[in-house]
Amino acid sequence: MYKIIKRILDILIAGFAFIILSPILIPVMIILKLTGEHEIFYFQKRLGYKNKPFNIWKFATMLKNSPSIGTGEITLRNDPRVMPFGSFLRKTKINELPQIFNVLKGDMSIVGPRPLMEVSFNQYEENIKRNIYNAKPGITGIGSLIFRDEEKIVSEAEDPKLMYSKIFPFKGELEMWYQKNASVLTDFKIIFLTAWSIIFPENKLATTFFKDLPVRGF
Repeated sequence: MYKIIKRILDILIAGFAFIILSPILIPVMIILKLTGEHEIFYFQKRLGYKNKPFNIWKFATMLKNSPSIGTGEITLRNDPRVMPFGSFLRKTKINELPQIFNVLKGDMSIVGPRPLMEVSFNQYEENIKRNIYNAKPGITGIGSLIFRDEEKIVSEAEDPKLMYSKIFPFKGELEMWYQKNASVLTDFKIIFLTAWSIIFPENKLATTFFKDLPVRGF
């Protein structure tokens, strides 16, 4: 029953969001077409429900050949591969809004584990890899919420790749926590906290709302 209710809510929320956000989406599309490399959308292969690949939609924020240069799949704060307008889109998370179309198609949910590229997915332990996408990937989720400033954390580390390797196991724990506690109420709390974090990025309400979250060990 939860999955049926979740899908209905996904369609309703995504459809409503598309209508409400059109005044933002349309100007962003025009600006991207007129600037940078003149690309509006960026499509990237990600792993989704039951580990099946799909193409995720995002606004284009980086150079086309970014995966082949610099730090590859790891994006740092002030990364030179990010275009000027793209930097604004990434900081405000507006670059993620086209995933509304993924939700309407059924590739994604509003709330769930973030869909990863295979190279990143392979950093999880086997148990996590087998189970993390038993839930549809989401635009937001507990892992995305706790690591909203992941780019900043990785950028400030002495060894960004080492820090990235520490973040992944903990993200896996968070997503396993979500699957054990998934409910309509949990989803609405995560949606609220995501919106709240856009307005108040430094807030720590997640640990107040969810007192039994795994403890970060680094």
